[in-house]
Order: sequence, then C-alpha cells, then structure tokens
Amino acid sequence: MQLQDVTVREGGQMPGRSYGAQARVDAARALDRLGIEYVQVGFAAAGDPDAAAIERVADECDAAVVSIARALPRDVEAALDAGADVVEVFGPLSDLHLEHTVGKTRDEMLTAMRAAVDAVHDGGATPTLTFVDAFRTPPDVVAGATARFDDARFVSLADTVGTATPRSVRAFLDSVGESVDLSRVGVHLHDDLGCATANALVAADRGVGRADVSVASLGERAGNTALEELVVAAALDDGEGFGLDSRQLVPVCRDVLDALDESVDPRKAVLGEAVHEHESPIHVAAMLEEPSSMEPYEPARFGGRRTLVFGANTGRGGARRLLERAGRDPSDERVERLRSALADEGPMGLDSALDLARRV
Repeated sequence: MQLQDVTVREGGQMPGRSYGAQARVDAARALDRLGIEYVQVGFAAAGDPDAAAIERVADECDAAVVSIARALPRDVEAALDAGADVVEVFGPLSDLHLEHTVGKTRDEMLTAMRAAVDAVHDGGATPTLTFVDAFRTPPDVVAGATARFDDARFVSLADTVGTATPRSVRAFLDSVGESVDLSRVGVHLHDDLGCATANALVAADRGVGRADVSVASLGERAGNTALEELVVAAALDDGEGFGLDSRQLVPVCRDVLDALDESVDPRKAVLGEAVHEHESPIHVAAMLEEPSSMEPYEPARFGGRRTLVFGANTGRGGARRLLERAGRDPSDERVERLRSALADEGPMGLDSALDLARRV
C-alpha cells in the first residue's frame, strides 16, 4: 500500500490555521526525506499560498505533488498551471451530500468528474479521484462509480465524517472488491471515533492500494489516519514499512510539526515526548534489565529515543542495577546511599544517575 500525506492540506483546514507557502514547502521537504510517494500540498484554485507552494514543491521534491480540485474546469486549470504532478478531483457520492452540498444528481456529478479527469489527462498530469462520503453510500453504487474511472491512478473512498469502524470498513471493502480491483482504490479516513489508524490497517489487509495519512492526525475535527501510528503498527504487525525510511519517521514528523508551528500532547502515541519516558520504580528496574519488557518497540528503530528518569521514586531494584552498571558492589548500604543521593539530586537521566552511582 502506498501513502499520500495530507497533513498540510487537512491541517490547514483546522480552525485558526493559515499555513504560509514557506511552511508548506518546509513540511513537504521533510516528508520527502521519509520517502512518501504523494504529498497533498493544497488547493491551487484557492490561489496563494496554496498555488505558490504547489509550484515550489513540484520543483524541489521527489514526491508526486498533489493539488485537490473540484470537478470544475477552473479548478483543474489552476492545478495544472501550478505544476501539480497529480490532480485529485473530488466530489460527493452519497445522496446526503449530493442533495445538500452540491445540488446535483449522481449522474450529473459523475459526468462532471469525468470531464475533469479528461481535462487532467489533456493537461499532462495524473488524475486521481476522491468520492466524498463514500462510506455512507451503498457499496454497489461505489463499485459502479469506481468502474467508470479505470483510467484514474487511484479512486479514493472517503470516510468524510469518520463514522467507519474496522468491522464496517472490512465489510464495505469486501463488497466493493467483488467487482473492483482494490489495488487501484484508496482510502481517506477521519478519526472522529478514534478508529482511523485501525481502519487503514484493515484497508491494507484487504489489498487497498493507497491510504491518506497525516502527521500527528492533523486535520479537520479529530483529524485523519496518523502517519506515524500507521507506519509503526504495520511494521510491528507484519514488517510492512511502506517503502519508507523508518529511522527517519519520528525526526521527520517532528520537523513537519515545527514547520507548521504545531505541537502534540506529550502522551501522543509514537511522537509524544512522554511515550518512551519511564520513572516508575518497577518499570525502570525492568528497563535496565531488558528494555523490551516495558516497551512495545525499540524507539531508535523509528528515530526516537527513550528516557529513564531517576530520583525520589527510584526503588532498590533500580538503584542496584545502576550500581551494577557503574561497576560498583551493590551492597545494601550502597543501594540506600544511592537512593538517598538520587532523592536529593534528582530527577535526572541515565547518564547522570550512572555518574552518581560511581561516586557513592
């Protein structure tokens, strides 16, 4: 399964956000280091900074640069003028959205999307599609619509309001897959129920060809499938790395966040500063003996690092292991002296704690 990063475009739709062209370019450059296949930079028809960023990223990055476009001639023209490698034409497929967001019949919408895809071809770019609200549309309707665009590189199915669950995604894709090659289908998933990463894993298992991802889930409402969560989960599950430079994962994600002036909760899975920080006496003692006893994976595998904290909470087992590492006899008296010193001088990291253990 290939990945398309939508951090810049989706994150920019969050309230109060307005990413400038340079921020978008810096974020795209970071993602390029990771080896992401597609980077969705913006909506060229909206003008600058989107169009300017698309043009610059297309010149400077190896990833295929994507502009979204409505099924309107002016949108496609703007994306082509900006130099997008890929133009992703989007339009609704569900009755709810057809009636209330565009006021068109399904045939009218698909006809407009057909014309837009043809225009992308004529302009020398690669067309892809996103069917908005696809997961709330009958699967036979989705399959029939998808079959009309066998010349599009991918047809993405959007869980626009994030109501899909792993069970419903599996059933939906299995039904669509009865008549459609899922390797040319993509998924665009939202995290309103906290299921976006799990849903993407199900999609990968069913043979879907592409998933949209976002660093730290940045995006509308609850955001999208988290890039870092999907990569780590797939790597632990079956070794799938999506062709990315896994050791760059955490540094790249943090560089993207810095470029966009975004932050994450310290306890955010994979990226949070606290997720590999340990202070509990039992945990620290176990980590000193065998790190895998208290961690799901070696942080360095994905470019992260662990932090062991020593101080007033350090137990006898942790103090004893510190002394052993420091080459000192872990007598009961020395263990207590070290614990007292850690309580007085802590909290501190492993190197400082080992230095203290050598001195007590």
